[in-house]
Amino acid sequence: MALTGKFNAKRVLVTSGWILLAIGCLVVLLAAVRDKNESVCKSIDVNISGLSNHFFIDKQDVLDLINRYSGEEAIGQAISSFDLVGMESELEKDVWVKNAELYFDSHNVLKADVEEREPVARVFANGTHTFYIDSSLSMLPLSDKFSARVPVFTGFPSDAKVLTKADSALLRDIRNISQRLQEDSFMLALVQQVDITPSRSFEFVPYIGNQVIVLGDAQNLDEKFRKLSLFYRNMMPRFGWNRYSIINLQFKGQVVAKLKGKDDVSADSLRTIQLMQAMAATAEKLASDSVQTIVQDNERNTADSTMIKFMIQREEPTLEPTIFFERIAEPAEPSKKQEEPKATAKPAKKPVAKPAAKPAQKKPGRKN
Repeated sequence: MALTGKFNAKRVLVTSGWILLAIGCLVVLLAAVRDKNESVCKSIDVNISGLSNHFFIDKQDVLDLINRYSGEEAIGQAISSFDLVGMESELEKDVWVKNAELYFDSHNVLKADVEEREPVARVFANGTHTFYIDSSLSMLPLSDKFSARVPVFTGFPSDAKVLTKADSALLRDIRNISQRLQEDSFMLALVQQVDITPSRSFEFVPYIGNQVIVLGDAQNLDEKFRKLSLFYRNMMPRFGWNRYSIINLQFKGQVVAKLKGKDDVSADSLRTIQLMQAMAATAEKLASDSVQTIVQDNERNTADSTMIKFMIQREEPTLEPTIFFERIAEPAEPSKKQEEPKATAKPAKKPVAKPAAKPAQKKPGRKN
């Protein structure tokens, strides 16, 4: 009986202890919450992240939006009055904001982490519409803050906001080609712009030379770029930059190059005029951006046309894959000494026999 009473008393004490501990924790928690609700925002720390230094949205834009959403100056307001979820949604309505996270740290500082969208290509539609695209294929408008230095694509077949399945696939190819170009400093220095043909294939317009580089579709880009690099390293230094009118990369394991002929001269002149007009129109649209503030080149985009010849001439320490350039029409080099035409031997004329001279006749002598 005594043992039972002693056991019950111990059980009551343990239960009471746990209850008191729970009450104490609850009191502390309520006090912390009340203290937090009574705390005010001391400052705002904005952090904008992206793949490079293209800042199409700046810290002041984020601060203005937070203050506008709060109805007044956010600093000094009670933390309990902040609708952080609503602020995040409002920030993400900006087309240049990919993701936004807002929270208060232990020092009552409002942290705003904003991830900016990164343009990877600029696209010119057949009409007057032009836009950027990012890695997620979002169509981004031009910015009044910066003009991004990214590869330019012309001839996109649609300027509609809602694209068809075929146009979406074409936009995906544009993204893949542009990203691959930016990974290769040689190709970035070589290619001035990329034309989209009516058959939805791609052609490169180089900075140097009047040839057209036919890329075809966006498949096997690594192989095509390697073949083009080898072609420029091996063929162009030998035969010049304007020897070929077309360089075709569509065939597996080979580069098909067409020599300029008489028919190509007029066609090439016409195409040169067309390309110059297209590039002039593109340059005019680029120049018509609201503000022409060009950001410094990033690590993937430090190239100019003077790098092309340097890269071709410098020796590579690594072994290059062997590619046989088949079906490349090349005229035989003229020999140093041309054979002179052999003289045709004329038959010798037989000498005409002259008549023998008559012997002189002796005059008859006088007879004595």
